[in-house]
Amino acid sequence: MDALRARLHWLMGLRVAFVTLMLGVSLVFEAAGTRVETFYALIVLTYALTIPSALLLRTVKTPSALTTFFGTQVGIDFLLETILVARTGGVESPFAVLYVITVAVASLIPQRRVGLFAACTCIIVFGVVTNAQLYGLASSWSGQIGHISAASMLQTFAVYALALLVVGLLSGTLAEQLHLADQSLREKEQGLTRLQAFHENIVRSISSGVFTADATGAVTSFNPAAREVTGYAVGQVLGRSWREIFNWHPNESSDEGPALAVPAMTRFEVECKDANGNRLVLGMTVSPLHEQDEPHGLVGVFKDLTQIRDLEEEMRRKEWLANLGEMSAGMAHEIRNPLGALAGAMQMLRKEAISDVTDRRLMDIAVREATRLDAIITEFLQYARPPALDLAEHNIDKILAETLDLVQHEARNRKRITIATSLAGGALSAQVDQNQMRQVFWNLATNAFDAMPDGGKLTITTGSRHIDAGGRKGDVVEIAFQDTGEGIAPGNLDKIFLPFFTTKKEGSGLGLAAVHRIVDLHGGWIKVESPPQQGTRFVVCLPRSGGNGVRLWHEGRTPWKRS
Repeated sequence: MDALRARLHWLMGLRVAFVTLMLGVSLVFEAAGTRVETFYALIVLTYALTIPSALLLRTVKTPSALTTFFGTQVGIDFLLETILVARTGGVESPFAVLYVITVAVASLIPQRRVGLFAACTCIIVFGVVTNAQLYGLASSWSGQIGHISAASMLQTFAVYALALLVVGLLSGTLAEQLHLADQSLREKEQGLTRLQAFHENIVRSISSGVFTADATGAVTSFNPAAREVTGYAVGQVLGRSWREIFNWHPNESSDEGPALAVPAMTRFEVECKDANGNRLVLGMTVSPLHEQDEPHGLVGVFKDLTQIRDLEEEMRRKEWLANLGEMSAGMAHEIRNPLGALAGAMQMLRKEAISDVTDRRLMDIAVREATRLDAIITEFLQYARPPALDLAEHNIDKILAETLDLVQHEARNRKRITIATSLAGGALSAQVDQNQMRQVFWNLATNAFDAMPDGGKLTITTGSRHIDAGGRKGDVVEIAFQDTGEGIAPGNLDKIFLPFFTTKKEGSGLGLAAVHRIVDLHGGWIKVESPPQQGTRFVVCLPRSGGNGVRLWHEGRTPWKRS
C-alpha cells in the first residue's frame, strides 16, 4: 500500500512537471506569434484536477480505495492526452506518444491484466480520434489536422496500436515479475531478520558470558550475562582488547601482541578484576571464528568461578585446620601436664628465702612466663575444642549493635580511629550463639584497629543475599568489616587464620583463628579481600534462619552443636 501511494505521488508529480514544461513551450510559441489557447486550457485543467487529487490522496486509507484512485488518475491522463492529441493533429499529433507513457505508468500496478486493459482502452480512445479524423468529424474543432490519406492514417493507427499492445503486455509482465521478485526479497529479508533475532535471543538467553572479537582482538559484542558477571557496560568494552579486559597474558615474555587471535580452541582459568575492581575467577573457552575458511576473529564463553574457588579454598582451609587442631590439642595436653608441675615447683622454690636479688628476679621471670605459657595453651585448647554452642534465633544487627558499644569505647583509646556503620535494618535472623558472635565481632574490630596504628576508618555493614554455588544454596547474612590500613601481604593471605600466626609484636596469633573456628561451627564462612595498600575487608557469611537458609549439599552439614 505504501509503495502504491508513493507511485501515485510520483505520477502526479510527473504530470505537473510535464504541464509546467508545456507552459514554457506555450510562452515561446506565443512570442513567435502562434496562438496556443489549447495548451493554456489543458494546463489550467491539469492543475485543476491534480491539486484536488493530491489533497484527496491523504484521505484514502484502504488498499482497494487506493487502487481505484490510481485507476482514476490514469483515466484523467488518458482524457487530457486525448484532448491534446485531437487538438494537435489527431493521428499525426506528435503527442500521441504520450499514450505509450501512460500505458507504461498504468502497469505500475503489479498485475499483467492492468497493463493490457490500459493498452486496449488507449487503442479504443485513439481509434475514436482516428475515425473522427478519417470521416471529417474533427474538422470543426481541430484546425491543425493536415491532409493525409486514409491508408496512411490507418497505417499510423496500426503502428500505434501495436506499440501500445506490446508496451502494455511487456510492462504488465515486467511489473508482475518485479512485484514477485520484490515480494520474494521481502520474505527472505524477513526470514533473515527473524533468524538474526533468533540467534541474538539465543546469545542473550545463555547464562554464560559470551563475547566476540575481530581479527585484531578488539571486542565486537558482549552479551547480557557477560555484562552481569563483569559489571562492564557494552560501551566500556567495545573496541578494547579482550586480553586486556580479562587479564590473559600467557606469553608475556614473548613478542606476541594481545591482538593476535587464538589458533585453536583454548580452555583456561583466568583471574581478573570486574568493573568495580573486585576479584573475578573465570573459566573461559576461546575459539577462532572462520569465514570461508579464513580466520575472522574469535568467540569466547566464560563462567564465573569466583564463589566456587573461594568455597573450595575455604573447605581446604577448614579441613587443614581441623586436622591441625586435633593434633595440636593432644600435644597441648602433653605439654600442659609437665608445665604445670614445673610451674608448681618454681612456686615452691620462690617461697624459699633466696638471698640473691638476681636469683629472685630470674625466678619471678620464670614463674611469669610459665603462667603466660599456660594461658596460651588454655586459649589454644578453647580454640581446638570449643565449648558447646548455645544456638538460638537472634537478630544479627542487634548483636552487632550491642558489641559496637564496647568497640566504640576501645576506638576512643586508639589514635584517630573513626567508625562508620551501615546496617541493613529489618530482621537479619540467624541461629547463632550470641556470646560467640560478640567475640567474633570484637576480634574483627580490634584486629582492624591494630591494622591502622596511625589512625583510619572502620566501616561495618550488614546485609543479605542469595547464593547458589559450590554446593551452597540459599540466603545468607553478611557482616563486613572494612578498614583503611595497609592491607595484608599477598603471601600472608593463606596464613592469617592459622593458629599462632601473627605479624604483631604482641599477641598469640589465635584471634583470627578463633574467629574462623566460631564461624565455621555456625555453618558459615569468612571471605577476605585485601588489595595492596587499599585496606582489608573481612566478610562473615552466616546461613539465614528459616526455609531459605543455606543448605550444604556436598557435606549434608548443619550448624554444629555439642550436647
